[in-house]
Amino acid sequence: MITFDDVVKVYPGGSTAVDHLSLELPTGKTTVFVGPSGCGKTTSLRMINRMIQPTSGRILIDGKDVAGQDEAELRRGIGYVIQHAGLFPHRTVLDNVATVPMLLGKSRREARAVAAELLERVGLATEFASRYPAQLSGGQQQRVGVARALAADPPVMLMDEPFSAVDPVVREGLHREFLRLQKDLGKTIAMVTHDIDEAIKLGDVVVIFRQGGHLAQVGTPQELLEHPADEFVAEFVGRDRGVRSLSFDSAADLPVRPLPADLVLDDAGRPAGWSTGESTGGTFTVADSLRLVTDLAISSPVGIAVRVDDHGKADGVVPHHDLVDHLAARRGRK
Repeated sequence: MITFDDVVKVYPGGSTAVDHLSLELPTGKTTVFVGPSGCGKTTSLRMINRMIQPTSGRILIDGKDVAGQDEAELRRGIGYVIQHAGLFPHRTVLDNVATVPMLLGKSRREARAVAAELLERVGLATEFASRYPAQLSGGQQQRVGVARALAADPPVMLMDEPFSAVDPVVREGLHREFLRLQKDLGKTIAMVTHDIDEAIKLGDVVVIFRQGGHLAQVGTPQELLEHPADEFVAEFVGRDRGVRSLSFDSAADLPVRPLPADLVLDDAGRPAGWSTGESTGGTFTVADSLRLVTDLAISSPVGIAVRVDDHGKADGVVPHHDLVDHLAARRGRK
């Protein structure tokens, strides 16, 4: 657990970056700091590994004050991922990742073996090992940066806007990779982003800062979307928060109707479109979210979302009016 105990950071000239921050980041979870520019989120992150020193207050990792620890030793136990990966341009991808285990005393052979395993873990094929950073795309460089941060197997990882420098399609793939890795590894992660959608998608806990380094609200993504603390939080998470909160509810309880005659199926029973020639626009399963079903029903040319089983065979439909009734009943239960 990472604990901020009444932490203040005032820069020379009197500018307050962080104002009496008290906060706990749970062990094994991802906590995302988000807020407008200049709100203190990056300063807060960098005080964890002492890249920035607080003016007052304490920061503790598992009950141990970081101020009393040797800086080099502290940072060896904390992985750090930055926006542009920060790779050594003159070293191969493999040697970039192997740098950390070598610093920790492993032989070159051992370090390279560790690096090769980590590159595979973050989804980079073996042929990338001998390339240099300039030969990689932005998304590939970011994966190498994550692998290097994991090289010492740190219990804590700090991530400073790690995915903001890549395009939306690449970012989506990196998000999936991050969620998969965190599910496997269970690191204690503190991440900074300026993107509330990214925070809601990746964070187990989301911390919203307001200008002046003040804490506005802490909670799970669902709590922030459904119960914003004030007008600032409501505006920051977006006026469409009601629709976005549907991402946290399953479609399993949705009532479905029998397949209509105008739904065209292929020989395996998979939906091929409507008899009018229009596409279904996509399908959903019982494991998907209410938000997906809502998107499908709204975008469907006939106002119907089609459900399929695990084999892709159509097994029911949800017309938009049934979905509206279900959402209204769901709202009444909350």
